[in-house]
Amino acid sequence: MTAPAVPPPRFAPTPWGLVVLLGAMTAFGAMSVDMYLPALPEMAGHLGASPEAAQATVAVYFVGMGFGQLLYGPASDLWGRRPAILTGISIYITASVVCALATSIELLLAARLVQALGGCAGIVIGRAVVRDRFDHLNAARILSLLGLIMGLAPLLAPFAGAAILHFFGWRPIFGVLAAFGIGVGLCVLLTLRETRSPETRARARSENAFKAYFALLSQPRFVGYLMAGGLNGACLLTYIASSPSVLMGHYGITPGAFGWFFGFNAIGIMGGAQFNRLLLRWFGPDDVLSIVTLFALSAGGVLFLSAATGFGGMYLLLGALFCVLTSYGVMTGNTAAGALSVDPLRSGSASALIGAGSYGTGALASTVVAAVSDGSPTAFAAVMLFCLGGSSTALFVLALRKPA
Repeated sequence: MTAPAVPPPRFAPTPWGLVVLLGAMTAFGAMSVDMYLPALPEMAGHLGASPEAAQATVAVYFVGMGFGQLLYGPASDLWGRRPAILTGISIYITASVVCALATSIELLLAARLVQALGGCAGIVIGRAVVRDRFDHLNAARILSLLGLIMGLAPLLAPFAGAAILHFFGWRPIFGVLAAFGIGVGLCVLLTLRETRSPETRARARSENAFKAYFALLSQPRFVGYLMAGGLNGACLLTYIASSPSVLMGHYGITPGAFGWFFGFNAIGIMGGAQFNRLLLRWFGPDDVLSIVTLFALSAGGVLFLSAATGFGGMYLLLGALFCVLTSYGVMTGNTAAGALSVDPLRSGSASALIGAGSYGTGALASTVVAAVSDGSPTAFAAVMLFCLGGSSTALFVLALRKPA
């Protein structure tokens, strides 16, 4: 007798209109950080703030992105995806206007925190909508496609920010972000239908947010996917926060050239997401994760070696960094889909923990780098290597462990 043939993976048709809309929703985070990075020195000088205080506007945004998702996830399970995302976008637009009009670094820091509390709604609810519509395999594929589309934000945003800065100054950058929020909000209002199931609503009504989070965090597989994705994602956020001081400060790259270096790494993230979509035609999401996390850890080792010793100079360091960030493009869709598959009836709360874990670890990692850095790349390379080691450990020990 011959063994039965293994059926090929069943891929759902790609709803391109929905994917583009969700990609725009999840781009709030990248747009709101990457577009104004080239303006940090001028912004600090105009507001009479230190470079460290200006850098803190990046870190506080990460904090807001992490904390805010914990609010929107359960709310979207209870009240629906549409009301939650429209509320978040309204807050984002208002805060962006305040950022543009800020007259002190203290007001700007507060407005950036509120801006993040609004913008994070698009990220957490976008993932929940994908899980509402697709199974584990197709969710990984669609989330990777979102990563491909979302990669356009860090690719184009620094160039747009540098151009706006050159011709108009730093304040109109936040005006453009407010306009972006208005455009996305109108598209959500007119085209996004409700995807939350009655079963999800019933579960949300039977428990409070703390109970939902406790139920999720008591499941080792969920925690494993959460930590694997969050710690790998912390490398991206650490790079975003540290790149101006490392590239422009340590290596002397001009603000105009900074956009090219930043965009090159964004291409790596997009390429990783596209490569993952191809891999999923032949391998399962967990199989891809088991290989890519080891690749990322190896690249992190090379990155730290180059940063600590100077071996290979700037270009070996940037090559290793490119590989680390490319691994994020491959891993993020698979870890998110894995975590969302553990408990589908709590998809909003699960999505909130995924985002909070990533931005929380990213904020912590970037804060550590800022506290111990001497302007060289050694500190951020060491933190990245530590995060990648933790990501690999969580994946193999918790997420992919064999059932007893």
